[in-house]
Amino acid sequence: MIELLAALSASASAGMRIALPLLVIGLLQSDNLWSNIPLLSRIHPSVLVAILTSWALFELLASKKLVGQRVLQIIQLLLSPVVGAIMGIAVAQLATAPEPFVWTVGIVGGLFAFVLQLVQVGWFFRLRGLPLWLVFIQDVLCVALVIFAFDAPKSGGLIALVLLWLAIRSSKQWHRWYVGGTRSRMRRYPHHEMPD
Repeated sequence: MIELLAALSASASAGMRIALPLLVIGLLQSDNLWSNIPLLSRIHPSVLVAILTSWALFELLASKKLVGQRVLQIIQLLLSPVVGAIMGIAVAQLATAPEPFVWTVGIVGGLFAFVLQLVQVGWFFRLRGLPLWLVFIQDVLCVALVIFAFDAPKSGGLIALVLLWLAIRSSKQWHRWYVGGTRSRMRRYPHHEMPD
């Protein structure tokens, strides 16, 4: 159970950023860097540090601008399931969990990261850009969730579950907003002459 909470905590961080959690998880291992992490262990550590550091800086800077947020939303939506799975598998392997459990955690972690990223995309389009205070919270929470995955898995898992609850609440709100918007458009254009 602790391994699952730790994996959820790590995967949730991938639902907010892509390079930053991978960079943090590698640096937390100090001597080994990414040697135990799937896919990343095949890349030379120096090259990986350069790539992840550059991309993490881009994420941190671009997320503060509307155009940057738009670009990041597309990239993160595509890559978040992969990074979420990698983070979940890495944490489960470091906890020496059994092999079938590791792969199950990888699938769940990938889906979890994708759902969180999907929620952010929804809020981005609804609010026409994420507010700066929310972006700063994402940055801090992303790093905190990776650290919690190792040092306080119960707390990290609890935060991840709260984020999942917020995602479910958001989807209900969007449904009400969408249905309400559709009804008002139907009243405005009763003869199906709705504009494109």
